[in-house]
Amino acid sequence: MKAAGPGRGGASVSVYDPKPVRRALLRWYRANRRDLPWRRTRDPYAIWISEAMLQQTRVETAIPYYHRFLERFPDVAALATADLDDVLGAWAGLGYYSRARNLRKAAQAVVESHGGALPADAAALRSLPGVGRYTAGAVSSIAFDRPEPVVDGNAIRVLSRLRGIREDVKSAPVVRRLWDEAEQLVKGRSPGDLNQALMELGATLCSPRAPRCPDCPLSRHCDARAEGDAESLPVKAPKKAPRRVEAVAGWLVRGGKVLAVRRAEGGLLAGMWDLPGAELEAREDPGAGLARALREGVGLSVAGAEHAGAVEHVFTHRRMRLHVFRCAGVRGRVKLRGFSDHRWVSAASLGNLPQGALTRKALALVAPGGA
Repeated sequence: MKAAGPGRGGASVSVYDPKPVRRALLRWYRANRRDLPWRRTRDPYAIWISEAMLQQTRVETAIPYYHRFLERFPDVAALATADLDDVLGAWAGLGYYSRARNLRKAAQAVVESHGGALPADAAALRSLPGVGRYTAGAVSSIAFDRPEPVVDGNAIRVLSRLRGIREDVKSAPVVRRLWDEAEQLVKGRSPGDLNQALMELGATLCSPRAPRCPDCPLSRHCDARAEGDAESLPVKAPKKAPRRVEAVAGWLVRGGKVLAVRRAEGGLLAGMWDLPGAELEAREDPGAGLARALREGVGLSVAGAEHAGAVEHVFTHRRMRLHVFRCAGVRGRVKLRGFSDHRWVSAASLGNLPQGALTRKALALVAPGGA
């Protein structure tokens, strides 16, 4: 523990005690919390959906998706029985599509094993597909008032500064400590509000740059405030630059219909619909790569291919440039390898299938009138 006294920043910080920190957080949260739609309900299902969306998505982006998703799939049973394409379509634009696939799988597990009602216990929630410690803690505490901790990016920033943690927050010992710190704080009344207060503080006042320390309810308890190094925390190891990848895709038309292929489960954009193609090999010419990709992936050849342009998209660990071709004289019969399904569809119908952002960019180049 840190003894009372002045820090480098001229402030003082008392010996850490989670109880006054907890009281200050809750008092501040109840007076200042944002009016967000998932805070107007105690429905565990709606809270679960919001937490799944918010893991990789900004609040302002998630709100319209949250409303539309609940209108389309209002409860666990509706989601469990929904067609996968419908679920992916409702999710399209949010990215990280494994979240949508896992939501549907988890809903099916809830129907099969929990009578259609989300369990209150965090351990039972973690047994569901795609539900990790964060989501289980959030749903259990917010929907069921269980004293379960949560640690997300905002909570990491607050806890690192509050407790003066100056080591890499991705290292295993520090991860354990952060969860231990969160667990100390959540013990007591209103655990759901406490967890939301911790994340709200990180999202509003305790920001990555120029944190508003004078306005913070925890400033008198904060080690980083006392030491004057809040902006340097949390400590994170440098990220690796995304790996550059070149790929090709073809717009193949036969009998007025366009060939769409579905990506296999388990890979990038699993279950999403796409134009046939593949990543290029090292120093491979895009035209030659397209011919190889069509031959190996769908068993087809084309009489000619016109380069329509290239589009780029950054995924988590890779930056992909996709060369898109309009193809004429399609020959052969579709034989899939590496894809799970295919359809010959109209250009309009293709645009309605669930797709990733890169595919939509590609379609904007080649589809009549854009996708």
